[in-house]
Amino acid sequence: MATYREDVQQFLTALRARITPEKAGLTVFGGERRVPGLRREEVAQLAGVSTAYYTRMERGDLSGVSESVLHALVRALDLNEAETAHLLDLARAATGPRRAPRTKPEPRVSPRVAQLIDTMGDVPVIAMTRLGDPVGSNALGRALFPDLFPAGKAPLNSARYLFLDERSKAFYPDWETSAREAVSAMRLFAGHDPGDRALMALVGELATRSTEFRTWWGGHTVRTHTSGTKKIHHPVVGEMALMFETLIVASAPGVTLASYLTEPATASADAMNLLRIWTADQAPSDHPAHARPAPH
Repeated sequence: MATYREDVQQFLTALRARITPEKAGLTVFGGERRVPGLRREEVAQLAGVSTAYYTRMERGDLSGVSESVLHALVRALDLNEAETAHLLDLARAATGPRRAPRTKPEPRVSPRVAQLIDTMGDVPVIAMTRLGDPVGSNALGRALFPDLFPAGKAPLNSARYLFLDERSKAFYPDWETSAREAVSAMRLFAGHDPGDRALMALVGELATRSTEFRTWWGGHTVRTHTSGTKKIHHPVVGEMALMFETLIVASAPGVTLASYLTEPATASADAMNLLRIWTADQAPSDHPAHARPAPH
């Protein structure tokens, strides 16, 4: 695993590499450029700091960097909201006391939240932890993602499913997009809480066992994915285009509710109706995801 300084260095290097001088509004004179994107001195110029100061930052030393300089860097590198949050998290980790890796209590949903999820029976809903462990779901949510909920067994971690289970590539027609989104979300979590032992253990496992994960983790892309669309190939009802919304559960820190909808009067809506009928025909069971944390 990369050190904190290496994370900062790789993140800032990747950010300046994607911006051309023309995009940044800089005048470019003749001569061959040896680096993609901006040079260090050009980033320093845009941020209003000396080249030596920016070089120190890019080498992984963000200790003592003021918020005004950080926000100048945000403007210079044209960072989005998620990238800005990640940069500020990295700087916060540099200036505060370094916390030893620790094991956090596993999030769980209360019986009341589990009951709420069940009453949302017309919409597939899954309660997920920051690590991608399902800790609650309704029958339609389990039916929509059958691979995550094997009968009679604990639910599968969604990140392990994406990167270590070949079935995921058949389930997600645009597998790479879904997988990259999972990596970027984990990057955000890691920057926010670098001492999260369970998260670091999961990252280490995936980096060891998946070339794709290892490559994309090293790219330091960070994005938030609280809503959007994704396509799946469901084994029972076929192709579906899903719209997802992610909701925060205030009474269950570390747990989010992922809900899935389809556009009305579309083939995907017809497929969802078929799935509702199919789910209603299945015998009810005491599923292990219901109101209990999933083991790692």
